[in-house]
Amino acid sequence: MKRIPLIKPLLVTVLLFSGSVQAAPDARDVLVASPVDDIVARYPAMMSQGIREGLKQNGQLPPMVANTIGNIVSSSFSAADIEQQIIADLEKGLTEPQLQAVHDWYETPVARKISAAEIAASAPSAWQEIQASAAELNSQYKGTRRAAMFDRFDRAARATESAVDTTIAVQIGLATAMTAFSSDSVNYEQLRQRIESQRSMLRGVVGQQVYDSYLYTYQSIGAQEMDLYLEFLESPAGAAFSKVVTNSIQQAITEPVESIGKQMSRFLGPESSVGQ
Repeated sequence: MKRIPLIKPLLVTVLLFSGSVQAAPDARDVLVASPVDDIVARYPAMMSQGIREGLKQNGQLPPMVANTIGNIVSSSFSAADIEQQIIADLEKGLTEPQLQAVHDWYETPVARKISAAEIAASAPSAWQEIQASAAELNSQYKGTRRAAMFDRFDRAARATESAVDTTIAVQIGLATAMTAFSSDSVNYEQLRQRIESQRSMLRGVVGQQVYDSYLYTYQSIGAQEMDLYLEFLESPAGAAFSKVVTNSIQQAITEPVESIGKQMSRFLGPESSVGQ
């Protein structure tokens, strides 16, 4: 009987420890386990760089003004806010078993390898490498199983669909800003409809860019590893995770870009240019 006081605390400790190990991961745990938080951390820089280069290529703005707008864009996006949006949406959109399944996948060696490749390819500097290697990789993988797997990947990851939606949102924001330098009195809704009408054309251009990125990002990932990844993306948990994340990111990007465009239109309009 004297052993009972010792045994009871040990049993309680074991039960508490076991409970903490088996506790289902929450949305934040899942986000941290995935590569999404690392990629999102780079979004302000990526958006700023992309918009700055787009304005310079347009040729209607002096480089200094394009850089200024790029800096405003960078300061208007918060990686922390985007992550909070994703976490909130994951909490609402996924069940506990689904969160557990996603977390379990991202804890596997294959998922970690794939995540590392995705994070590396998300660096703003990587886009130049993707463009430079696109022709060679397209030729190298032409007619291969890796090329054939792209359609399956694209559907499961919603890659092109999401990229087209985001591109349209960014173009609307930029076009709204550019009206400040034009005598064309096009309102926001007209701009939106005009750019939306180009969706089919944009899908072709963006789709090729997504394919180039796919070949570059996963070139070190074996066929069996990609099969495992696609099985995860196509599973109920993986599909729900991808849908929530892409929708959350798109919303978190679209709203600031639209707001920035309208602000720039007011800030850089003819009235604000007087005396400059």
